[in-house]
Amino acid sequence: MADIFELFNQKTVLSYLKERVITPYLGETLFPEVKHDTLEFEYLVGASNLPVAAKIHAFDTQAEIGSLEFNDQALEAAYIKKKYQIKEKDLIALQFPRTPQEQQALVGRVFNLIDRAVGDVRAEVEVMRMQALADGKLSLAIDGGGMLTVDYQVPTGNKEVLAGTNIWGTGTEDIIGDLERWASTLDEKATRAITSNKLASQILRNSKIIGYLFGKDSGRVATLGDLNSFLTSHQLPTIATYDAKYRVQSGNGTYTTKRYFPENKFVMFGDSTLGETLYGPTPEESRLLRQGNEEVTNVGNVIGMVYEEGLDPVSTWAKAATTAIPSFPEANNVFQAQPMA
Repeated sequence: MADIFELFNQKTVLSYLKERVITPYLGETLFPEVKHDTLEFEYLVGASNLPVAAKIHAFDTQAEIGSLEFNDQALEAAYIKKKYQIKEKDLIALQFPRTPQEQQALVGRVFNLIDRAVGDVRAEVEVMRMQALADGKLSLAIDGGGMLTVDYQVPTGNKEVLAGTNIWGTGTEDIIGDLERWASTLDEKATRAITSNKLASQILRNSKIIGYLFGKDSGRVATLGDLNSFLTSHQLPTIATYDAKYRVQSGNGTYTTKRYFPENKFVMFGDSTLGETLYGPTPEESRLLRQGNEEVTNVGNVIGMVYEEGLDPVSTWAKAATTAIPSFPEANNVFQAQPMA
């Protein structure tokens, strides 16, 4: 007779999470993940990376004292967690499996619940990264009340909302002119841009763009590869699209599908790492360490577990948790545009 807490002890769950292969989000490449042992972080934002030329001095005089124009920005990691109930029928079946195949299927079902909980937690971290990239701010509801708000201080001059005949898709827009203007605003050379498939399609259907690529009145259909080759040759950022989605569940149980990156945004930036995804410890990790579970020191950025609570009824759960917040020291060196309403 197998007990669920023997099958899914903490060491087994952590080993499973460490060994499984997951597909990284785009945000993980732009904001690499780093684990720390604190929940509070300080980093510097709001300054140009351009050097400030030193002054010429006479010999035997004191050197000019530099001034740091940075502003200290304090961040506190957000506590993100999710759990799924393991049904009592499955628990009983796990204790008395009729065949090894049935036991394997039931064990797989529990691991799937752990995967789902971990995936939901990772999705919320990606929401934060994409809000930072597209808007320069975080504004997320906290379960139980309140809001998580962070302003990464993207300069006002690094944002633009197009209007009227300048909106992409009107047929009168000057897309290359827009890209050149936005790129010239940044201190660092803009080499990369993120947008949606919808906006990319508007660019590729633009008659001026088709003319630039293939000549006037060409009937050819442009691809993103054609466009990026042209942009590279003109010292403009290459464009990638991001259309991944997630769902949110309301209090009445209904689901709404949302996008990580807004469909109407276009963001350009340089080669530098934009920031980091800062992970801290969770209360679950701290408790396991106090209980002498040394294997918890090998936990990744998201911890998973199977646990039991309550007496009537007894509830068994597959749970995942993390504490995380994106840093964004390069917030001064991105351009956030809204070319469509």
